[in-house]
Amino acid sequence: MFHIRTVKTASSAIAVQVVRYAHRKMIIAVHLGSAHNQEELLALKRSAADWIETASQQQPLFPTAPAATTRLISLNKCRYLGIRYPFIREVMYQLFRRFQFHAVGNTLLTDLVLMRIVEPASKLRSLELLEQFFGISYPRKDFYRSLPLVVAWRTAAEAGVLALARKEYHFDFAVVFYDVTTLYFEVCREDTLRQPGFSKDGKPHQPQILIGLIVTSEGFPVAYEIFKGNTFEGHTLLPSISALQRKYHIRRLTVVADAAMITRDNIRELVISNFTYIVGARTGNLSHTLLQKVCRGLRQRDGATLRLTTAYGGLVCDFSLTRYRKDKRELEQQLKKAETLLQHPGAIKRVKFIKSTGRARYELNAPLLEKTKHLLGIKGYYTNLPATIDNQMILQQYRNLWRVEQAFRIAKSDLQFRPIYHFKKASIEAHILICFMALAVCKYMEMKTGTSTKQMVQLLKGVTDARILNTLTHEEIIMRSEIPDEVKLLLAKLNLSY
Repeated sequence: MFHIRTVKTASSAIAVQVVRYAHRKMIIAVHLGSAHNQEELLALKRSAADWIETASQQQPLFPTAPAATTRLISLNKCRYLGIRYPFIREVMYQLFRRFQFHAVGNTLLTDLVLMRIVEPASKLRSLELLEQFFGISYPRKDFYRSLPLVVAWRTAAEAGVLALARKEYHFDFAVVFYDVTTLYFEVCREDTLRQPGFSKDGKPHQPQILIGLIVTSEGFPVAYEIFKGNTFEGHTLLPSISALQRKYHIRRLTVVADAAMITRDNIRELVISNFTYIVGARTGNLSHTLLQKVCRGLRQRDGATLRLTTAYGGLVCDFSLTRYRKDKRELEQQLKKAETLLQHPGAIKRVKFIKSTGRARYELNAPLLEKTKHLLGIKGYYTNLPATIDNQMILQQYRNLWRVEQAFRIAKSDLQFRPIYHFKKASIEAHILICFMALAVCKYMEMKTGTSTKQMVQLLKGVTDARILNTLTHEEIIMRSEIPDEVKLLLAKLNLSY
């Protein structure tokens, strides 16, 4: 049995020791230090009691109130181990449960989603950061074996995201918004998935993949599809919408997409599938007769709209005075550039409003210039919605298409969407799934709080846990920093506890 012993030293201080008795002899188990006042003496005695409790599980027979509730440790018996960030993980995992990600049953997947939000990096770097930030360790050999299997959890993850969209935003598939982006790889070798093609990143010679994303009218992502890099983006619309229809047994749906998605085949298949659409129209491709009807119907009246029947469905056009001024300014700049180049034929390059007449001769493209002038301030949209639907509603729905572009910006900047370090198909698919789950969480947080993901992560990482080791008992003591009011307000908006 251990005992606390105090003894007066030659310097009039009081030494505190933990001792035991064996064979009528006193054995000093540990010397805790010397106290020069009553406060230090109490602290050393408490440290001695902690040491006894840890070393022998020996409980005091009559614990006093201060001993039971107060923990005093001498600083010279402590060692600082650093800080960790478990608070942000606790917050994120509350959100993950809201998305039902815990039902996925794969902690590696959810921890990789966490790191994609907290500090995007390669998967191996993410493993290092998980241990550094949260003390969570995954053996590397298990990671390599588990990562390709992550794709099997896609259905469960998408179901959780969709369930939240239905609950929080009353999403019912009535209207969805679709667009694509490209993700390039810094490699020379292509394969069946990574193929060179039209690049939105300005990298046409690099192998790439296409990502088709479907979001709600609020910009919340609900589904995605992966395509080969050389796929024409117009050919991605039907596979993405059809996959959504099969997965969730959708009967009616209106898809909103940009002008790149409009083809006769797409329109025919959308109609056959009982889908309605609002798709951007390339007004520059309108026939002369149709263009004259549009110009006469709008007459440059701000806010004016009209609807005409075409082979692509109803053509809804509107005129905006603000857009007219912008288009006119751009036209004047392009025309000035074309006229300057015509005065220096040797410097001619591909420029709008200049056409070749053969034998290195060029002239102003007057018909194109005239047509462009007629289209100033005019924008068009194809739709098969009934004529009873107000034109302004169609315009408003199309204007919400920027939500998809905003989601892509978050994915590419905040989440570093581009799969730089992956080359196997299963690993690429796993990476896209992780980014999709992270994007859904980020959009949800931003929509709830009005704060950017980067700012939220910075605020949540500001709440840290200091790790202190009691060198006498070898017990690790955790001290959490105070939670700022700004973080409390953030959590209140998310309806989360702390």
